[in-house]
Amino acid sequence: MTVRLRAHHLLCMLTYVGKGYTAEFCTNYDGIVARLTRGEDILIVTGPDDVCAPLLSTEAPHCHNDSVLVRDAQAAAAASDLLGATVAPGFRLTLDPATLTRFRSAFAAGTSRIACGGCEWSSLCDSIAGSGFEGTRLLNP
Repeated sequence: MTVRLRAHHLLCMLTYVGKGYTAEFCTNYDGIVARLTRGEDILIVTGPDDVCAPLLSTEAPHCHNDSVLVRDAQAAAAASDLLGATVAPGFRLTLDPATLTRFRSAFAAGTSRIACGGCEWSSLCDSIAGSGFEGTRLLNP
């Protein structure tokens, strides 16, 4: 199977520790990181993805906001720099240990976090990156 992710969720998954918008959101995210840990590949998509799914039935989900599309574009550019390939809708990626380490190193150094500006979870992610990603649920595949 394939996990469908919008580009900025490539960054969010690095610091996911089981906190989120709702219990349903967290249960869904737990399943996604378990699939990624087992080695399922990622398909980059435009708009709402597998992470967004539980929020789509709420009133006015932020998944459709222009600011999220900007965040996706910024994250895609950062991921492209890290991977040396153009990350855009249709791009496929498997998170092997080396790639996950490269993403986390850049995140901790702040070099891939332009998409995180203004995010409500930014301070939590700062703390998690500062702790060496302790407690994160995405493990090396």
